[in-house]
Amino acid sequence: MKNVKFKNRIKAVSLFANVGIAETYFDDLGIDVVVANELLEERGRFYNHLYPETNMIIGDITISEVFDRVVAEAKANDVDLLIATPPCQGMSCAGRKDPKDPRNFLIYYAVEAVKQIRPRFVMFENIPMQQHTQILYNGDYLFIPQYVENELGDYYNFNEQHIVNAMDYGVPQSRQRYIYLLSAKTEDVKWEFPEKQQDIITMEEAIGSLPSLDPCLREETEKWRFPDFEEKKHKGLEVSKWHYPPVHSWKQVEWMIHTPTGKSAFKNETFYPKTKGRRIKGAPRTYMRMFWDKPATTIMQNSGVISAFSTVHPGRPIVESDDDTKREYSDARALSIYELLILSSLPLDWDIPEWASDVLIRKVIGEGIPPLLIKRAIESLIIGGKYDR
Repeated sequence: MKNVKFKNRIKAVSLFANVGIAETYFDDLGIDVVVANELLEERGRFYNHLYPETNMIIGDITISEVFDRVVAEAKANDVDLLIATPPCQGMSCAGRKDPKDPRNFLIYYAVEAVKQIRPRFVMFENIPMQQHTQILYNGDYLFIPQYVENELGDYYNFNEQHIVNAMDYGVPQSRQRYIYLLSAKTEDVKWEFPEKQQDIITMEEAIGSLPSLDPCLREETEKWRFPDFEEKKHKGLEVSKWHYPPVHSWKQVEWMIHTPTGKSAFKNETFYPKTKGRRIKGAPRTYMRMFWDKPATTIMQNSGVISAFSTVHPGRPIVESDDDTKREYSDARALSIYELLILSSLPLDWDIPEWASDVLIRKVIGEGIPPLLIKRAIESLIIGGKYDR
């Protein structure tokens, strides 16, 4: 696609901003985020590192002092676009799915901000479970989409396609999101997602050419098992300072060595997850290798943990066999941070602050929306509304 951007740069406010992953390509699109809000100080500091020109207001938006300050700054700057990603842990399949979880009610503050600021364009994004989640409003339980449309339907046009998958828009990751694209009725434009791309980018295409890495074992007494560890690590670091393996325990690594691409160690006859010699129970997608011929599965905040949902590198056959006591696969590890950048459509030179821990980096990537998906959505607005002319 040609370089698409607003002819006249517009201003934006970002709520529940995380570290600004959604805004990664905003500058290229002709968007200046003038004010942002994030609850956690560490993430706000990360955001400030990436976007030093943005007024980052750190604090709880449910507190009137913080909310009023954010709204006042946005109105003073006459912002055109509001984006918001209220935390989704209360609705997520990976969480408790508690309808009374207070995090589900954070959408209220995003909607109230829109009503007070009245930007030309609005983007709300969350997980698909949002459509089945109810919140208590004026004494009645409403599904979140019903609440949003009741509150903003008089002022904004809504997109028709709400559930989208990032893999359909050039991201090598299957990640479904529920997204509202709102345009003020005064704009006379219907903001919709563009057509899906024909080609889906697989993990083979995305990261298949990267150097293989041995896992970094937690136990010093077991490190002899990977005599080529340092040589492989060096080759990885020649590609990027972020292409190095996470730390794992030997027992988990051993299970994954004997697990084929696209399979869970739970399917093994001998090398399966166990404790005290007994097979343990777990979700079928845990202790699981990803597929080379598919996009990555949804990257979550615990992407460095082998026992989490489908976090393990696909691997290459070293010894092929139907017998898991004989077969062996390479890369018995979770993905490197560099691999996460690629699979999340973040820039390969993403300016991660030196002080950020691996845990923090993985959390913010896992909780962030792939920015290429956001870019494609906004390009559609620019072209459809002829804002590039």
